[in-house]
Amino acid sequence: MKCIELKVIILLAYCSLFNFTLLAQNPDQWEGAMQNFEALDRTNSYAKDALFFTGSSSIRLWKTLEQDMSPYPVIQRGFGGSKMPDLLRYADRYIKKHTFSAMVVFVANDISGTTDESDPSPEEVVRLYGEFITKVKSYHDEAPIFLMAITPTNSRWHVWDSIKAVNKGLARLADTHEGVIFVPTEDLFLGADGRPISDLFVSDQLHLAPAGYALWTERLRAYLDPVVEHLIEK
Repeated sequence: MKCIELKVIILLAYCSLFNFTLLAQNPDQWEGAMQNFEALDRTNSYAKDALFFTGSSSIRLWKTLEQDMSPYPVIQRGFGGSKMPDLLRYADRYIKKHTFSAMVVFVANDISGTTDESDPSPEEVVRLYGEFITKVKSYHDEAPIFLMAITPTNSRWHVWDSIKAVNKGLARLADTHEGVIFVPTEDLFLGADGRPISDLFVSDQLHLAPAGYALWTERLRAYLDPVVEHLIEK
């Protein structure tokens, strides 16, 4: 019996050492993204009245962002796969240093419906957005924040009810904060059958195709232009 117990102890110790080694070999998954942002900050000069875009991969992959937001200058700071806790954790590192006239936020990964992790409740996601708003407002209280609704997608349709609950919560959250605007998009991406329109997404049926970005741009600017149009030089 003692021999068995000793083997178990040795095995547990080995597993702990193995896990520690893995952690040592795998630094934080967003460290590279943060270093890239810091390099961009060192080599680029950004307008103080720029629009600051942040969030997950749909922000990072928005290749036509500068063109779509013209004549407003932009700062593009999306890091793919990120969730709201990630934006909160690194805000002091990649947001605080910037001056901007408005911020646009889109984070789609907090509720993903994957089998290898437990998604937070819609209420928890909305609470985290509230923390993020408070943090950003502590940097730049006068800058409006635009919350882009989480897009309905075929790849995550099985959790659409939960995602839709988040969107409803974000709309209510925006109503309780001065200078926070919720931008609805559900109607743009659902077809007559009530399902996401496949042609608006790339092959993974998660990320936007050019046609999807075009709809996003039109809807966002309908909300954004009346608020920040004073940025346009006459």
